[in-house]
Amino acid sequence: MTTTHNDVPQVRRLGRAPATEDLSPVERASIDELRALQLERLQWTLRHAYLNVPFYRRKFDEAGVHPDDCRELGDLAKFPFTTKQELRENYPYGMFAVPKDRIRRIHASSGTTGTPTVVGYTEDDLDAWADVVARSIRAAGGRPGDTVHVAYGYGLFTGGLGAHYGAEKLGCTVVPASGGMTARQVQLITDLRPEIIMVTPSYMLTLLDEFERQGIDPRSTSLRVGIFGAEPWTEQMRHEIEDRLDLHAVDIYGLSEVMGPGVAQECVETKDGLHVWEDHFYPEVVDPLDDVVLPDGDTGELVFTSLTKQAMPVIRYRTRDLTALRPGTARPAFRRMDKVTGRSDDMIILRGVNVFPTQIEEIVLATEGLAPHFQLHLSRKDRMDHLTVVVEADADTPTERRGAAAAEIATRVKDGVGVSVGVEIVDPETLERSVGKLKRVVDQRPPA
Repeated sequence: MTTTHNDVPQVRRLGRAPATEDLSPVERASIDELRALQLERLQWTLRHAYLNVPFYRRKFDEAGVHPDDCRELGDLAKFPFTTKQELRENYPYGMFAVPKDRIRRIHASSGTTGTPTVVGYTEDDLDAWADVVARSIRAAGGRPGDTVHVAYGYGLFTGGLGAHYGAEKLGCTVVPASGGMTARQVQLITDLRPEIIMVTPSYMLTLLDEFERQGIDPRSTSLRVGIFGAEPWTEQMRHEIEDRLDLHAVDIYGLSEVMGPGVAQECVETKDGLHVWEDHFYPEVVDPLDDVVLPDGDTGELVFTSLTKQAMPVIRYRTRDLTALRPGTARPAFRRMDKVTGRSDDMIILRGVNVFPTQIEEIVLATEGLAPHFQLHLSRKDRMDHLTVVVEADADTPTERRGAAAAEIATRVKDGVGVSVGVEIVDPETLERSVGKLKRVVDQRPPA
């Protein structure tokens, strides 16, 4: 290994540069080589956080641990978790580990549910972020010279700029479309003929509807790869998009607190889960009830520790996303995470039963005569919580079919999820369309 001026362990690059179609050196590393790199970087990160972030020094001291206690990767379990609430409590700059004059960019969450979380990046952080996104686009099937239509939102949200700089790093041409202005997006895709689109899956459905509304067959477009992220989506959604667009639909994962998009990526040749770029982000899955680290293959809450971030290292950050870790396939040294099935804080507890929006999505997409647009409306009647699944009908669905479709959904939810729900089939284009992350659950219950 070699080190930079800031002592973050780096991969030694020996011999010729890889050819265009080769994987990067770290992607070709053995598991033992990757684990050695992870341990060196983890030890650096723990020291960096302890010495430069008062919050982490206090947390470590209270837990009775010190960076020197990390002698192997399993020792990370001795260290305390970091929560989103703690990031908010240190707003705006309390989590930064470098002087503010080294910060080159700031992103933040929307703050719609409280104080926003602020994330800072040094110049090296931005380079590393662009590298992992470029690696992700290439794993999805992108190549230098491709045109990438970025329809993630730009601004404080990490999606747009993260995808943008990663695509440029790979050597692609970027169309920074951002979100909204759906009719114009269709025109840009038609006229500029991009090979790749990066967007939330729910907004891709909105774009598909607009193509068809304009009389354009979506399968006739130049798009051959769709890189979808920022919200959970199912295999049924993948099949829906691939069938309507005739492209490869692959998943990308990230979150601003850890870096942004590019933390993990599904490889187009396998489409069997997202390979975590473990040279930069160390994953754990823990039981959300007792916080015990679970073995690979068990589903629980995903936890990340950054390994190279300078401006804002995060130690055991609780993502609230539910998944499982599995051995690597297309990138053998890197573990895969299953597609996120939901978030522990998005889970609806309905009369004692845990319900996730993705469970309902699978049923809606498998029901004939319905569009893939739905919402879950929570209400309270007679001191009991009730859930109504509101779904749009297809434009050509006969009225008499709607009642049968509603009955099918109610039966499948009862049999498959174990809870009784109401179902309302509404006219096409009734529900508000997403231009970013889709709001699936509408809580209409009165305040407690």
